[in-house]
Amino acid sequence: MAKVHERITERMRAWLLAQHVFFVATAPSGPDGHVNVSPKGVGGTFAVLDDRTVAYVDLTASGSETIAHLRQNGRITLMFCAFEGPPDIVRLHGRGRFVTLYDEGFDELLTRFEGGLDESRGVRAVVVVDVDRVSDSCGYGVPFMDYRGERDLLPQHMARKGTDGRAAYRRMKNRTSIDGLPGFDMDPDPDPVV
Repeated sequence: MAKVHERITERMRAWLLAQHVFFVATAPSGPDGHVNVSPKGVGGTFAVLDDRTVAYVDLTASGSETIAHLRQNGRITLMFCAFEGPPDIVRLHGRGRFVTLYDEGFDELLTRFEGGLDESRGVRAVVVVDVDRVSDSCGYGVPFMDYRGERDLLPQHMARKGTDGRAAYRRMKNRTSIDGLPGFDMDPDPDPVV
């Protein structure tokens, strides 16, 4: 039942954009360290840039595992599954990079999203994925669930912190991964690792 596609088609693009939640998986290199899987779902924070490239807005949160893993090895998988309508699961495997709010090109990338988010609402980076494998499979084992609305707590929480509070939070929570890998860099770097 699984099928590998050469690219993200227009039909698949529309389906991806209609999903309310997706999951991001990364892992450090080698046999040690923790595999990370993060749910993403703030409306307007996912975009299909072209038929082989996607991106999502990375919000300030309690960790920086994805950024740390991308910094180390670039491997990433995004998974979308249908909780309503016909059963389907789509996985986008690829190489990821991140563009932080301190990097050139960040503001331009942010215009590709409809979420109306910026640093004042917690945006710290945009993760761009160069997709090298697109696959879908049946979602027969995925239950039906109803979408009841946005949980807009994270952007509001970050807005209340103010500029200095957000920076202090990122310094405290985002500099290293749970495995001690370098995470979100607070200092603008003229040659960022991407």
